Amino acid sequence: MDELFAPPGASWQRISPRWRTLELIGTTIACVLVPTVPALLVGFLTDLWWIGVVLWTFFGVILLLNVLLVGRRWRNWGYAELDDDLYITHGVMFRALTVVPYGRMQVVDVTSGPLERSLGMATVKLVTASASTDATIPGLPAAEATRLRDQLSQRAEARLSGL
Repeated sequence: MDELFAPPGASWQRISPRWRTLELIGTTIACVLVPTVPALLVGFLTDLWWIGVVLWTFFGVILLLNVLLVGRRWRNWGYAELDDDLYITHGVMFRALTVVPYGRMQVVDVTSGPLERSLGMATVKLVTASASTDATIPGLPAAEATRLRDQLSQRAEARLSGL
């Protein structure tokens, strides 16, 4: 089954190991903040504190699952630059392989939020002619994101000029 997600004649480039830290920080913030406001409101307004405990327990389980799976999710992210296409793979339970022909790329978008910047990372997103492609590579070191942006832009421009 892994052959289904292997790039032909190339090896996967991996995203930064710091992506795991970014994921854990983001999930921890979400799992603490999201249940806190409703739990406190329900507790103070109705004196039903057990509902808050149920909410915090539910989000605690989500946080625990993320902690347990973040390494496996990180290992399954990869990309490969071939002569004519960019291959991107990700997913644990539901694996995905996206093949983006350079000639179909219209925009190479690089973003970096505050947490990503603090960890020296960026995300590269490709917009294709069909605009329905989910071609995103998160967790790239800033220098690699810059290199990939320039490389993909050059290849896309070269393929478009040949049309």
